[in-house]
Amino acid sequence: QVQVVESGGGLVQPGGSLRLSCAASGNFRTIYNMGWYRQAPGQERQLVATIPSSFIANYADSAKGRFTISRDSAKNTVDLQMTSLKPEDTAVYYCYITASVGTVRYGYWGQGTQVTVSS
Repeated sequence: QVQVVESGGGLVQPGGSLRLSCAASGNFRTIYNMGWYRQAPGQERQLVATIPSSFIANYADSAKGRFTISRDSAKNTVDLQMTSLKPEDTAVYYCYITASVGTVRYGYWGQGTQVTVSS
């Protein structure tokens, strides 16, 4: 069994910063890709940023220059540092990992953490 748990969401004013953290645990063998997605009310879930085992990060255009994804492979964690936050960043943010259990690769989602950007 694999667990993915996010933390760090909350309410922040426009222009502010917030750091999200995600920790994976369980009986996986290897974590390949780690990333963050978000879903605003009435919208589809969208990619924010991903960081594979190569550590070459990929960002959505909306995140470039404002968000930074980082990963600690020893701790099986991935963080998302968000700066210059805008009201349109308001969403539930989900952590997603791909990991192998035995010889099969699976995807796992966290439960989500709410980020609200409002004055």
